Amino acid sequence: MPIINRIAEFHAEMTEWRRDLHAHPELGFEETRTSALVAERLRRFGCDEVVTGIARTGVVGVIRGNGGASGRAIGLRADMDALPIEEETGLPYASRNPGRMHACGHDGHTAMLLGAAKYLAETRNFDGTVYVIFQPAEENFGGGEAMVKEGLFERFPMERVFGLHNWPGAPEGTFLWRDGPVMAAVANLEATVTGRGAHGAMPHLGTDPVVVAAAIVQALQSIVARNLEPVEAGVITIGHIAAGGAFNVIPETVRMRGTARWFTKETGDLLERRFTETVTGIAAAFGATATAEFRRCYPATVNETASTELAVRAARAVQGEARVLPMPKPTMGGEDFAFMLEAKAGSYIMLGSGRGPDDPQVHHPRYDFNDAILPIGASYWATLAEQVLARGGA
Repeated sequence: MPIINRIAEFHAEMTEWRRDLHAHPELGFEETRTSALVAERLRRFGCDEVVTGIARTGVVGVIRGNGGASGRAIGLRADMDALPIEEETGLPYASRNPGRMHACGHDGHTAMLLGAAKYLAETRNFDGTVYVIFQPAEENFGGGEAMVKEGLFERFPMERVFGLHNWPGAPEGTFLWRDGPVMAAVANLEATVTGRGAHGAMPHLGTDPVVVAAAIVQALQSIVARNLEPVEAGVITIGHIAAGGAFNVIPETVRMRGTARWFTKETGDLLERRFTETVTGIAAAFGATATAEFRRCYPATVNETASTELAVRAARAVQGEARVLPMPKPTMGGEDFAFMLEAKAGSYIMLGSGRGPDDPQVHHPRYDFNDAILPIGASYWATLAEQVLARGGA
């Protein structure tokens, strides 16, 4: 079964939704306009229930099938939040909210799941219940964890939960899947080095924290290169350094921020221990002091085998076997859908959006979602629901 004809008929409508969302981006836990739009559409589609206010701005739509009362149910999840980025696309529907942008495609994720909800509410060609989950605050705020803690799976009992993300590095319309770890665990790193300020021409009278910070940044790279077993995966990146403000002044402090990524608990523990030891130890060796914080944010996103098989079957039904490809290795990106997969069996796959390596990728100020894949994603969601909750059996 290719793209569902009925869904193809409202491709233009999905595009309008997506571009409206793109023009009005909202940050995590601030998605008031977005969630109101989602809830209004779900009610208009005829969902049996529309529940708002989960994790502040989250929305869940309840769609019951007409195939009987099996008691079975699955969840389909999309994220809604934007990023704190100033958009540079120049598009007619570019962000109207300064300093905010849908630079990761969550506008497209929301539009695709709305398209699937419209179709499923019209046809109800399944036995059981489909919960369409519109999650806030995926970007750094852990909205997925908040929904789980607020009883998502107790309030909406489901067998499995599924997620999808657009993937600019893959050909348009292809699906990428992987059993087991698919995205990495994430920690935010912060370190403050305190020395003794001095005149820039008299460094011997102070303890220069900039020199200490430079030594720390270089040494941190040796953790993965020389402490981690070579067949394991890990990343430590310092992405922000702030110190001083004058040409001729040695500052008192330097502040650094960064990220760490890993897949196994043992690797995460090693990175945390060695990060703290490296920061504080090198500072002490230079006669300075330092604090180090390794703040774990998201666990690894790990797909469950049976759920992944169901996801792959649905993807192949929509796009054909040749366009549903295994991911040869996981990505070091992070995703708070991991919290849902820790609490419930499920799977997370990628939908290629056809951007080339020289085109703007996600989290770039000139990135834009490819509207051509909207009916593909919506058809995947609808097909997954109809297959998993097939009338007359699984």
